[in-house]
Amino acid sequence: MNITLRQLRIFDAVARHLSFTQASEELHLTQPAVSMQVKQLEQAVGVPLFELVGKRVFLTEGGQEMQRYCRLIDQLLSEAAQVLEEMKELARGHLRITVVSTANYFVPRLWATLRTRHPSVSVSLDVTNRAGLIRALASNETDLIIMGQPPEDMDLVAQSFMPNPLVVIAPPSHPLCKMRGIPVERLRSETFLVREQGSGTRSLMERVFAEKGLDPATPIEMSSTEAIKQGVEAGLGLALLSVHTLDMELALKRLVVLKVQGFPVLRYWYIVHRAGKRLSAVAQAFKAFVLTETQGIVHVPKV
Repeated sequence: MNITLRQLRIFDAVARHLSFTQASEELHLTQPAVSMQVKQLEQAVGVPLFELVGKRVFLTEGGQEMQRYCRLIDQLLSEAAQVLEEMKELARGHLRITVVSTANYFVPRLWATLRTRHPSVSVSLDVTNRAGLIRALASNETDLIIMGQPPEDMDLVAQSFMPNPLVVIAPPSHPLCKMRGIPVERLRSETFLVREQGSGTRSLMERVFAEKGLDPATPIEMSSTEAIKQGVEAGLGLALLSVHTLDMELALKRLVVLKVQGFPVLRYWYIVHRAGKRLSAVAQAFKAFVLTETQGIVHVPKV
């Protein structure tokens, strides 16, 4: 059926009053205009909706059914208006966040803090590697992304919100733990534990090592930051990681940050979305919160 909301509202007014004259007065329309809209609606649905018996207007069986659906449609539209108004006021809504795996060490803390202010808002948190982030950006399947260096070949809005110091870690028993001002060249003979290809941590490590002129011997590839930390603790080698992933291990003295010349290497965390994306009220609130309040909430271990 090709019908309009205007036709349904005019029909509903006539059905409630059982009078074309009273409906026209309520709607501030002429009676011929009301009659024309009702006639067009009847033509669209293919059945008569009103009948005139004497001088009185009555609903036909089809008209009674149409009135019932009009009430349902009006109720749904009212609910939609209420839901959208609540979303504007952050009384409800849903946010999709995609984060690089390293950022998952602090992003849940941010969301938990914001949720205490807006408890009716829900979130989907997808944790993936850099390749997954690029796919999510390309397909526009997420609202906001938190990552390290954003890709330069995409049309994005990217704003930094917190330093991301990168440090070289070792087990407490490693001989280099006793040294200060360790020359970068001394790391060339060390085995490094690294993330898989496609990981942001892996590509970042490769860029940093290239800047430092390093090409570590026999890297050992692992699929997660947790596996790398456990491998370093077990004595399998060293690793270059974000200090944000090391809070517990440093506090318990299970890992040590080596005093290597030129380290920590300072990078930054970014909150990112596609340029031109229309952020919901929830997404706008979370983005503003991340940009202004993260550094007061997230603890950065001293190194």
